[in-house]
Amino acid sequence: MGSCSHGHDNALHGVHGHHDIQARLMQAEALCAALGARLTPLRKEVLELILNATAPVGAYDLLAKIKGQADRPAAPPTVYRSLDFLLEKGLIHRLTSINAYIPCCHPREGHQAAFLICIKCHAVASFTVTGITQILTK
Repeated sequence: MGSCSHGHDNALHGVHGHHDIQARLMQAEALCAALGARLTPLRKEVLELILNATAPVGAYDLLAKIKGQADRPAAPPTVYRSLDFLLEKGLIHRLTSINAYIPCCHPREGHQAAFLICIKCHAVASFTVTGITQILTK
């Protein structure tokens, strides 16, 4: 999205700690608009919670935070639909091994990434390599 100051090609980097959350949200809105989609208030809230998290976050953790911040109840299917939308637009990644979500720090770049996840604390680092699929296949 252009807000990262570090390179991503053939690099290992953390996925949390990108500081300008408001700029990231504005860029997400612009990306969605360019794709003919709408970043609804709930989708934006879910993305903001994921961006603000310091570790991978699960859907039910998001649901609990949304309920605590809003006067409207959020149902699990609504949160899952928001997560599906954010995944489809490339704004977040799903870590299937721990059933949690992390932000994508460069969704406009159409990249391939692998994630290294600590089995003790679930800290995540992203490893972006040009042609990673071919490397892993070999």
